[in-house]
Amino acid sequence: MLTISNTVILAEWEIEMTAIRAMGNGGQNVQKVSSAIHLRFDIQRSSLPSVYKERLLALSDSRITKDGVVVIKSQTYRTQEQNRLDALERLKGLIQSVMVVQKRRRATKPTRSSKLKRINTKKKMGQKKALRGRVNED
Repeated sequence: MLTISNTVILAEWEIEMTAIRAMGNGGQNVQKVSSAIHLRFDIQRSSLPSVYKERLLALSDSRITKDGVVVIKSQTYRTQEQNRLDALERLKGLIQSVMVVQKRRRATKPTRSSKLKRINTKKKMGQKKALRGRVNED
């Protein structure tokens, strides 16, 4: 069971976890022990509220397939249990990131004084660069 918030809880049957062999360095331990975790979470079949489902499916995240399945591979730690907890935390973080409602951005215009400061700075830089030119000997 994975608790996302006070109202949203995912049951164990919704999350499919498989132990696989980790890739990369690590010697014999990596080659003989299945310590990495492959987590699969089907968004459509889940008990998440429809608003969260829509937002998750709208994300352009490489972990979400075209079929609406979240695939997370965790192989950071040496033990299977730590990788399992890491994968669950990453899934929880993904779902919680969708729950946050972004504030609407209001378009603003620069103030008169900020425009004047910008123009004055540009003028000073132009004068400084103009002084770098060749000196005429008359």
